[in-house]
This record gives sequence, C-alpha cells and structure tokens, in this order.
Amino acid sequence: MIIVTGTLHARPDTRAQVLALSCEHVLRSRAEAGCLEHGVAIDADDALRLVFFERWADAAAIGAHLILPASREFGKRVAALVDQPPTLSLFEASETRLSDLR
Repeated sequence: MIIVTGTLHARPDTRAQVLALSCEHVLRSRAEAGCLEHGVAIDADDALRLVFFERWADAAAIGAHLILPASREFGKRVAALVDQPPTLSLFEASETRLSDLR
C-alpha cells in the first residue's frame, strides 16, 4: 500500500477556490482504480492550510493517478493560488493489526 500526505497553503483571497478545487479532486480521485482512501481537511491551527491523506493499493495505482490529465490540471490550477510550495510525500506501508504488535 502507498500512503500519500500533502499540503497546500492558500492565500486568504483564494482559500475558497483552493478548497473547492481540492474537494473536486478528492471526489474524482476516490473513483479511480486502486484508490483506497482520499481526503482533504482544513488544518485546525491554520485555516489556510489544507492537508491531504491518501491510501493507494500499490505504486501502479498512484502512478496512474499522478499522470491523469485531471490530476495534472488540479496541480497547475492550485499552484497559481497558493502562497507556499505544495508538499507531497509518499510512503510504502503494510497494514498491521494491533493484536499483531503484542
């Protein structure tokens, strides 16, 4: 499984637009093959900062997502609306039950 985290920091005058674009991107992404979870939240400490959390079945699924024209267009559009460079981190993970850790 691939876990993706990311952030966008909107300018005060573009916050609503960045949030709307982000929500559209999340809904679109959830319908893609291999998407296990995709969400965006507003940072409780900074209302201009949006935090993304995603889980993808494998590297092929996230790779396909990243090259989709809609994903690339989302990236271009929000890049023009933020005041800091977006962040994106990918992690390879395997699911473990709590009982397996004891």
